[in-house]
Amino acid sequence: MAHFNPELLEQLISIRGASGDEEKIRDFILDHVDKHKADWKKEPEVYFGDGFQDAIILIFGKPKTAIFAHIDTIGFTTAYDKNLIRIGGPRAIDGMKLVGQDSQGEIETELMVIEDDEGQKSLKYVLDREIDRGTNLTFKPNFRLNESYVQSPYLDNRLGVLNGLNAAQHIENGAIVFSTYEEHGGGSVGFLGKWLYEKYNVHQALISDITWVTDGIRHGGGVVISMRDSGVPRKSYLNKIIDIARKNNIHFQLEVESAGGSDGTMLQKTDLPFDWCFIGAPEDHVHSPDEKVFLNDIEDMMELYITLMKEMN
Repeated sequence: MAHFNPELLEQLISIRGASGDEEKIRDFILDHVDKHKADWKKEPEVYFGDGFQDAIILIFGKPKTAIFAHIDTIGFTTAYDKNLIRIGGPRAIDGMKLVGQDSQGEIETELMVIEDDEGQKSLKYVLDREIDRGTNLTFKPNFRLNESYVQSPYLDNRLGVLNGLNAAQHIENGAIVFSTYEEHGGGSVGFLGKWLYEKYNVHQALISDITWVTDGIRHGGGVVISMRDSGVPRKSYLNKIIDIARKNNIHFQLEVESAGGSDGTMLQKTDLPFDWCFIGAPEDHVHSPDEKVFLNDIEDMMELYITLMKEMN
């Protein structure tokens, strides 16, 4: 396939990065950028560190449009008496394998769903010792690839990150934002958008994230251009993106939903005049260890982002 890099995706998935704990995945992305940026069409300026928390911004040339890809994942936090508290909205399936690290070393455990007499459910981990309070646990990596699809935990949003890194090879003018906290409240896009708007007058965003297979969205139907979810993008901006996809014969499908959100929804809640649109491949088995995406949809996603960053910057 022309763009999809399964080896890099598997590496991204192997690195833990639940919301609020994105330091390791940030460092991996920074290392990847440092190693490869000299070979890209345009070498970017890289911004991170003080004032950015664990987020990263890449600036290419004179940007007008930014790709936003969140680097955090869902997971669980250990509490008292072996209880687990969700980070974001992970599915809780009895027996699913979780991994992490605390002061005593590496952890591999299983999740246990307990239901009381009144039908109330609680989540616990199964281990012969107490894990340090406040330790984050995430799905154990289990990467599967065949000729048609990839299946793994955390395709949401490691695929979105992979798409950003793929687009980075081709961009002459534009920005890429690797944001944090999306799965648990969208805590960074406000200040990242403000920085982009004030420093570079960037006010167009493409949200590189993974959406859901639904009654109207199917595997193999192409990259999804979302016409709305809980947020509503500006119609003229949305139409511009659809026109570019059609003109370039890129396979896509249109999503219309009443719920769900992303970095785009968080941008819309700021006082910044950002236009935004969510564009991503659809997945099945959402927020579970078995997320599944068809390879052709990934290729269509990557092709559309490369095209949009050429024509909108």
